[in-house]
Amino acid sequence: MKISFKLNGKPVDVDVEPSLLLSELLRDKLDLTGTHVGCDTSQCGACVVHLDDESVKSCTILAVSVDGRDVTTVEGLALGEGIDRLHPMQRAFHENHGLQCGFCTPGMLMSAIDFAKRHPKPTEHEVRQWLEGNICRCTGYQNIVRSVLAGAAAMNAGN
Repeated sequence: MKISFKLNGKPVDVDVEPSLLLSELLRDKLDLTGTHVGCDTSQCGACVVHLDDESVKSCTILAVSVDGRDVTTVEGLALGEGIDRLHPMQRAFHENHGLQCGFCTPGMLMSAIDFAKRHPKPTEHEVRQWLEGNICRCTGYQNIVRSVLAGAAAMNAGN
């Protein structure tokens, strides 16, 4: 099937098999390997992307279902090269040491951005509840939570 959608703000036309998962399309056909696949069962959250500005686990979405929609991956967050061009949530993860091995980071970032849009002044408890579907194998949750709080504050400064 031929599908057309916006990917990181740019139009994409691609032929896909009806059973192809969005995560497979992104990684295997479009070479956007920032979307990680850790479990293939929707348990770990490493594959989270934004579909029409909402976080979704791309290993649970058929690629054909994004026809006519907007998809944003972690590669689409930065506004250019260098630390000054990072999305505020990316900068917060960098500044607050929210990264360890980095495997969970793309999914954490995508989930955290959606969360911060919905919760402009979150509590630590709210962050921890939202991120329950994202697993960090390094158990670096304290710095991830700190990063999400800082990122949410930066994203919502002035609100």
